[in-house]
Amino acid sequence: MRLGATLVGDGRTEFRVWAPSATAVEVHLVAPRERWAALEPAEDGYHVGVVEGVEVGARYLYRLERGLERPDPASRRQPLGVHGPSEVLDGRYRWTDADWRGLPLERLVLYELHVGAASPEGTCDGVLRRVPGLKALGVTALELMPVAQCPGVRNWGYDGVYPFAVSEAYGGADGLRRLVDACHAHGLAVLLDVVYNHLGPEGNYLSAYGPYFTDRYRTPWGDALNFDGPGSDEVRRFFLENALEWVVDFHVDGLRLDALHAIVDSTARTFLQELAERVHAEAERLGRPVHLIAEVDRNDPRFVLGPERGGYGLDAQWNDDFHHSLRTLLTGETGGYLGDYGTLGHLARSFQQGYVYAGERSKHRGRRHGADPHGIAARQLVVFAQNHDQVGNRPSGDRLGALVDFDSLKLAAAATLLAPFVPLLFMGEEYGETAPFPYFADHGDEALREAVRRGRRAEMEGLAGEKEPPDPFAEGTFRAAKLDERLGTAGRHRRLYEYYRTLLSLRREVPALATLDFACVSVTRCESARALVLHRRAAGVGEGEALVVLGFAATEAEVALPALGGGWRRRLDSADATWGGGGTSLPERLDLERPTPIRLAARSAGVFVREAEAKPERRIHP
Repeated sequence: MRLGATLVGDGRTEFRVWAPSATAVEVHLVAPRERWAALEPAEDGYHVGVVEGVEVGARYLYRLERGLERPDPASRRQPLGVHGPSEVLDGRYRWTDADWRGLPLERLVLYELHVGAASPEGTCDGVLRRVPGLKALGVTALELMPVAQCPGVRNWGYDGVYPFAVSEAYGGADGLRRLVDACHAHGLAVLLDVVYNHLGPEGNYLSAYGPYFTDRYRTPWGDALNFDGPGSDEVRRFFLENALEWVVDFHVDGLRLDALHAIVDSTARTFLQELAERVHAEAERLGRPVHLIAEVDRNDPRFVLGPERGGYGLDAQWNDDFHHSLRTLLTGETGGYLGDYGTLGHLARSFQQGYVYAGERSKHRGRRHGADPHGIAARQLVVFAQNHDQVGNRPSGDRLGALVDFDSLKLAAAATLLAPFVPLLFMGEEYGETAPFPYFADHGDEALREAVRRGRRAEMEGLAGEKEPPDPFAEGTFRAAKLDERLGTAGRHRRLYEYYRTLLSLRREVPALATLDFACVSVTRCESARALVLHRRAAGVGEGEALVVLGFAATEAEVALPALGGGWRRRLDSADATWGGGGTSLPERLDLERPTPIRLAARSAGVFVREAEAKPERRIHP
């Protein structure tokens, strides 16, 4: 019952397409031998038929009424681009990951990357080559930006128009399968960014088939997808089947759901709830966790609360509040939405409850923003110092390293990786990549290209810098965004890489730092030193404690550590010469029987771990 073209054996292929707007549909087989085959109308607007003599590699279009021919909405391959015929794909693959059982949320360390820019090859095989190094760094999961077929050969991925087809530029379906299989062999999970809130403007032929879109709502990208109007059951089926295909046929371990605020759905059982139920049921059948992570900036706990509590049942959500609080402390930026942040109290609140705005008034929005996050677990929030949006939606695509000094980069890393949340790194962050990551695309229609250019210029007005955004359609814009992995092999870049590796090792090996639980975190603010002290505790009694000291002052400052009792040992100081700093000022050992001052270097982070108490010697009497 799959949508699209499905091999059924003995040289036969079933074609199934939802086209309620058409009274008759034919398959136009373009190659290797041109012919036409009529499909039979079925219930709910589907047209179905099994055609003899159609093998892997056959190319086809659907002929609708009045001779209109279009590619398959559920095409698995578009070898000639978004306007060309679809191709029958062999869905079989010799997987080697039968023993893979996935990873729980709390063990995820996400590494977001763009397949085209993450390696010289710009393919899934190019990323595959990097997998052992990412494993050695301490990453546990790749998060791939969208891979669906887009116009041209370079695109951020959010202009996809064939959700089931892996971009030819990235190596197609088998390239993605090889990457996932290799990641599992190295113990890494793979999450895929999917876009269920809109389709791109070029090559988007869904409206020719049926009411996939509605003009009752609008998104920043045009008409919204129809998730709650007439015909919406089949629109939902289209995207539900897409999600399950990534999980079942491509073995991915989770989906990052793009811009969920742009999905409007007034039904009692929403698309998101149905998506969570279907994916989690499939995960249970497969015997491995599959995570659904929402990208949404509403500070709305319903996205991750269960249906029994009025929620949608997704597993986690991106937490922009953490990024904004950290970014403003590091850069002093106050433009746009960043004007709502900028104090130690904002970042402290994010450490304590995730959301900074939980119903308070936002100046930027001119209204109250967010809701009480009670009931959200810390492991359900994904935090970052950088990501593709926060870098790419700046006029020049500047990374954090272009905005702050080396010490601040190390401070940002400690704040993110030692937070009680799921951390995300943006590709190249770990060694201080200097390449920008501006928006790029490859549309063929010049009028559309010019409209996008105007839109980007308008969007950038008022943001940091007065530079003209680079032309998103110039090949050089894409080329400039490619990583230069050689940077990480020498000098400060190598030191930064080793620093990240050490932070991830501490996070993994110190039980208190591996515990993602709000109940196990206390935060002390030291306003005079512009510092935060995080007291992290392990979930189990007697399993250990850690102190993370984050100093945002521009000069050395005195920070008072709270009286926590016992002896503590220094495990890291970002100001140490090992990490390219001016030398540590932190004591190697501490006794915190009473409040104790320490000298913290400018823009630095320190980690202390409580020493195990010596157990009294057990005497055996004769």
